[in-house]
Amino acid sequence: MNDISTEQKGTEELQALKRLAATVYLCQILTFMLAGLPLLVGVAINFYKRNQVQGTWLESHFDWQIKTAWIALAGFALSGFTFGMGLGIFILPATVAWMVYRITIGWYALTDGKSINNQKT
Repeated sequence: MNDISTEQKGTEELQALKRLAATVYLCQILTFMLAGLPLLVGVAINFYKRNQVQGTWLESHFDWQIKTAWIALAGFALSGFTFGMGLGIFILPATVAWMVYRITIGWYALTDGKSINNQKT
């Protein structure tokens, strides 16, 4: 009986972490409306809870989300720095499109209960 309650607790904890990963994907989507602040909140959540997902299929989602956040921030910063030279106008849409792609791939994999294949970077 103790094994069943331990297994159930593990399943419940995994479901809570799955909801947390979905929340981070939502934060990444809200980045487009709220000027980037949710992106920082989402990556902070990832780093705070990262140890709890080690060894599970959710670890790939947390790594995916962290990589998405850092590269998106770099793309937005580069776009801002080069906007005056005319390059930023090309970098910004490319960064947004790349971010939408990453969020879509991640969210669908999370919904299906699958890890993210590392070849889709």
